[in-house]
Amino acid sequence: MKKIILILFLSNVVFAREPIHVQLLGINDFHGNLEPPMGSVGEINGIKAGGVEYLATHIKNLRQGHEYSVTVSAGDLFGASPLLSAMFKEEPTIEAMNLLGLDLNAVGNHEFDKGWRQLLKHQEQAQFGFLAANVVINSTQKTLFPGYQIREFGPVKVAFIGVVLEGMEKVSTAQSIEGLSFFDEADTINALIPELEKKGVQTIVVLIHEGGLPTGGFNECPGISGPILDIANRLSEQVGVILSGHTHQAYNCVINNKLVTSAASNGRLVTEIDLVLDPQNGKMLSAQGNNLIVSREVIKDADQTALIKKYKDIAAPIANKVIGHVVKDLSKVKNAAGESMLGKVLADAQLEASALADIAFVNPGGIRTDLTFASSPANEGDGNVTFSEAFSVLPFGNNLISMNLNGQQIIELLEEQFLGGESSTIPILQISQGFSYTYMKNAPIHHKINQESIMINGQGLEPLRIYGVVANAFLAEGGDGFSIFKKGINRQVGVSDIEALTSYLENHSPVLGVEEARVTFLP
Repeated sequence: MKKIILILFLSNVVFAREPIHVQLLGINDFHGNLEPPMGSVGEINGIKAGGVEYLATHIKNLRQGHEYSVTVSAGDLFGASPLLSAMFKEEPTIEAMNLLGLDLNAVGNHEFDKGWRQLLKHQEQAQFGFLAANVVINSTQKTLFPGYQIREFGPVKVAFIGVVLEGMEKVSTAQSIEGLSFFDEADTINALIPELEKKGVQTIVVLIHEGGLPTGGFNECPGISGPILDIANRLSEQVGVILSGHTHQAYNCVINNKLVTSAASNGRLVTEIDLVLDPQNGKMLSAQGNNLIVSREVIKDADQTALIKKYKDIAAPIANKVIGHVVKDLSKVKNAAGESMLGKVLADAQLEASALADIAFVNPGGIRTDLTFASSPANEGDGNVTFSEAFSVLPFGNNLISMNLNGQQIIELLEEQFLGGESSTIPILQISQGFSYTYMKNAPIHHKINQESIMINGQGLEPLRIYGVVANAFLAEGGDGFSIFKKGINRQVGVSDIEALTSYLENHSPVLGVEEARVTFLP
């Protein structure tokens, strides 16, 4: 009997010394794209990608053969969503993620679009946990959601910490985040480590809705810049893996001895990470990541197909109504000067919807997808634009705000485009017909705009003259760092941006696009 016990004991010791492998599967910035996204936001390296029916199949296939697997999201799971999700208060996306087996989601800025109280209701519907370590309710001084969740894998524990970008006031409306405070990402994470160590945690995975701007391919990391670089360099050595998002970029990096990844957006990529842990002390031995294309060549997941059909059948009478026509793709992709064909069309639509305005400004971050010539899955026919397609371009339903600014304030507004440093080297505001200017690319900040070049309806800008300006409510509140908009006087609320686009398509079809250059630059 003693001999048998000894053999079993030795066998267990040998087994305990084997490294523990944990598979992490990560997405970010899904934005409710249940159906395959169209146009440029539905491709990776020329390969059509995305769609939750395909994403679910890829994830199920990747999980096979893994004893430990955790599926996570680094924020913006919903919000800025196509009509199929937005029309039903994002419930279809939550149901889809329940079916997919998502485990955790670090909330992103767009999950707050309808306010944080609505977000609390979404957590009740979700079978996965929301994390928000650096988001505090002012009235209670408690975090909006748990800051972390600890998972056990055999004898070791791993903590998953979730944070959103600190600068939420720049990317969200004041109303949606009223009553909340947002704290520094790295400081918040590092402050939790002593508490986690007391609970036996030696390895930490961070899910963060903040990101970087790389220059290479989707599995590379040359020349990465942006906030994630500073955050990763400030984090404690106990943090081994960082799954990031927000910038809609794809990268696979090692920064400060930490694996740092991002899986683009709209469910086009899924990040697979092999996390290897020491069974004796729970510390990370290694972590290897791989961004995989969610190709549409696999069999669709039947449960997801049934879910999509259920909501599409309800939405069809509104979603599939043809509201206009285009003769070619109207792309959101910006040229070297910072303009896009679609951006100029949207600015023209908003100018037309605002009778007293001289200029319309559109933030490219609010333009969510291309307006494509090819027929959508609704089979409405090439060139026809459905309400669903138009809504996917402008899913926020922001009202247009008309106001008055003087010429000097407009100059200062244009200069604000360049205050973001390396990540803001070209203009980000799309402008309407009749307005044009030139900027000097290599000039110092606050001096990039060639003031003599600014033209409004054929006349030079006059610094003391009052002009009518229109922008969506997000910009009007100073969103994206454009503080000058908040100085606008005689403010009037108009129609929503989607109403302006719908009306424009109805009145100008077939829409040819805008070839003229309104923004030019000098070296």
